[in-house]
Amino acid sequence: MDTLIQPKVLKGFRDFLPSAEIRRTLLQEKLTEAFRSYGFVPIDTPVLEYSEILLRKSNGETEKQVFRFEDNGGRDVALRFDLTVPFARFVAEHKVELYFPFKRYHIAKVWRGEKPQAGRYREFVQCDFDMVGSDSAASDFEILSLMKHALHLIGVDDITIRMSHRGVFNAFLRQIDASDKSEDILRTVDKLAKIGEEEVKKQLVELLACDDAEAKTAKIIEFVSGKENFDATLAMMADLSGAAGDADAAKAIQRLKDIRAMMIAAGIETTFVLDPSITRGLDYYTGVVYETFLNKLPSIGSVCSGGRYDNLAGLYMKDKISGVGSSIGLDRLIAGLEQLDALETKNSFLDVEIYCLDDSLSAHYQGVASSLRAKGINVEVFPEAKKMNQQYNVTEKKGVPFGILIKAEDAAKNVMTLKNLATREQFEGITAEKAAEIIKG
Repeated sequence: MDTLIQPKVLKGFRDFLPSAEIRRTLLQEKLTEAFRSYGFVPIDTPVLEYSEILLRKSNGETEKQVFRFEDNGGRDVALRFDLTVPFARFVAEHKVELYFPFKRYHIAKVWRGEKPQAGRYREFVQCDFDMVGSDSAASDFEILSLMKHALHLIGVDDITIRMSHRGVFNAFLRQIDASDKSEDILRTVDKLAKIGEEEVKKQLVELLACDDAEAKTAKIIEFVSGKENFDATLAMMADLSGAAGDADAAKAIQRLKDIRAMMIAAGIETTFVLDPSITRGLDYYTGVVYETFLNKLPSIGSVCSGGRYDNLAGLYMKDKISGVGSSIGLDRLIAGLEQLDALETKNSFLDVEIYCLDDSLSAHYQGVASSLRAKGINVEVFPEAKKMNQQYNVTEKKGVPFGILIKAEDAAKNVMTLKNLATREQFEGITAEKAAEIIKG
């Protein structure tokens, strides 16, 4: 006899039982509703891309996390690690078929070979939404507004969205003569919440490697520490970045002011905090950047993040197309909500189960089921006349709220008994129309 293969999944990967997948599916449906309400349309891209497409504008840390291999045709390929870089390739490849501004959403799996931990997996779902073809405060604001709206629709309101502007940070680095190492400094500062201020200081001093490294490090820490409120932090950033004499810094500061004005006009300003330490680790961000934290569980990290990436599509085309977008890490968000016990559990989509009391009535049961479905009821017919305890046990595990019992004499009269499986209340001798009315509440 052949040796049985032990059923198991790779570390950092998971199976999803119906209750978990239903929960994830329902969240995706609500997010889709949010994206569509802002005029975003869906696209899809391959899970495999040429490695040069994914990694041309990345750092060493990103390359370490990518699942990369040579396919059967000898091509150097990799699994996508996010949905933004494939989107940039998509825009470049289909530019003549698109219209601008173009607003897309994409809900799909991505893969990263990082160390698995709470809320972090090697295979996970991202929900991206981007607008390309407009470099305006309005487009930046729309993404931020949609972030808040989308999370609200899935019942996540106790959040803080922390934002900043890469352009201001880069202007500040020019002021302290450290712009030659800006990307490395940005990535180091991005680790502040993960490794703490002292370790960031140590790494910055080593990175700067100059006589006044400690003094420059102190200035960097002062810059990213922020102030007590949005306006005070904005004033500090303007001052330290030399906005009064730096046109790029002044433009970036004005962009933040314009976005702030739109937030106030929309009545959502209290959700947003100006935090200069938010830099985002990926190289392609050039303007506003942001991360979203659950107020009751900040330790899990950002559950929705993104920013402006004016030059990303330029890697694949000569024309410059501005873009701004965000991504909801759905699996990390779900992990956080599970810890907060803030998720509803469902084991099926059914409203009612038609129990099989007599196999000879199977055709009648299916006719009743068809009638109920036409009235918008999710219904299932138990396939065979097993003992009632067995049938009840199955529907209890599925969490079905109602059951229908039809005996031969009921079938002759075209009526039924509807039972609320939670309260045990019964409605006897009713029609399918009445049953549908009760089920719908």
